[in-house]
Amino acid sequence: MLAEQRQDPYARTHPLSRDRLRAVEAYIQSRRTEVAPDPTAQYWFARINGKLSAFLRAPRWTLDRAAQSATPDIALMREAIAWHRTPDPRRAIAAVDKLVAMRPQDPFLHDLRGQILLESRQFPAAVSAYRQAASLAPRNALIQAGYGRALLAADQPKAALEALSASRDRDFRNGAMLRDLGVAYAKTGQAGMASLVTAERFALSGRLDDALIHATRAVGLLPRGSTPYNRAQDVVFAAETAAKQRR
Repeated sequence: MLAEQRQDPYARTHPLSRDRLRAVEAYIQSRRTEVAPDPTAQYWFARINGKLSAFLRAPRWTLDRAAQSATPDIALMREAIAWHRTPDPRRAIAAVDKLVAMRPQDPFLHDLRGQILLESRQFPAAVSAYRQAASLAPRNALIQAGYGRALLAADQPKAALEALSASRDRDFRNGAMLRDLGVAYAKTGQAGMASLVTAERFALSGRLDDALIHATRAVGLLPRGSTPYNRAQDVVFAAETAAKQRR
């Protein structure tokens, strides 16, 4: 129904969500007798559902249903999130502490504990929780990003820069991480790098005019010919090309 230039190329080449869902359901029905239930997959699916619903639903709704969770640790996780969102930091931290005690080697529970402590403004404790999560999952980009944010909040920009750089090395598309990385560079006196990652953040979000401003600044501050300098030049080229196409 739209002119070709206004059509979304993705929508033209991919089935709609409802068609994908029908295809998956049909596949499951056809294979139901062939595949035995996988308790591990069932646990993680229940845990994902529990965590998402706890963050998306009203806290009272979650608290009324937490006891119906598939396992006791999922119930505690949902309670911790619900109390955190109420907000009731004392109950939230008590619940997440019990949760971590049940599964002390689970990095994602230490990560959740760090998030609750950080958003409750208990910065040193949040750093400790995230440090434990990062030690258990050193290659997880989201955990490293959370660790870096906690370190920034605790006024430890040099350590934050290390964690956030590790996160960027594994996933450079996380806008929140890039924002924090820019702050870390600025607080450690690296204005050129701060401008570069800010430019990349704006470019990734489609704000190319803003990206051009910061990338141009980075080009003027970074050593000519260095890898960061070339990254800034790439943003400048992309932004200028996009501007020409709009004219």
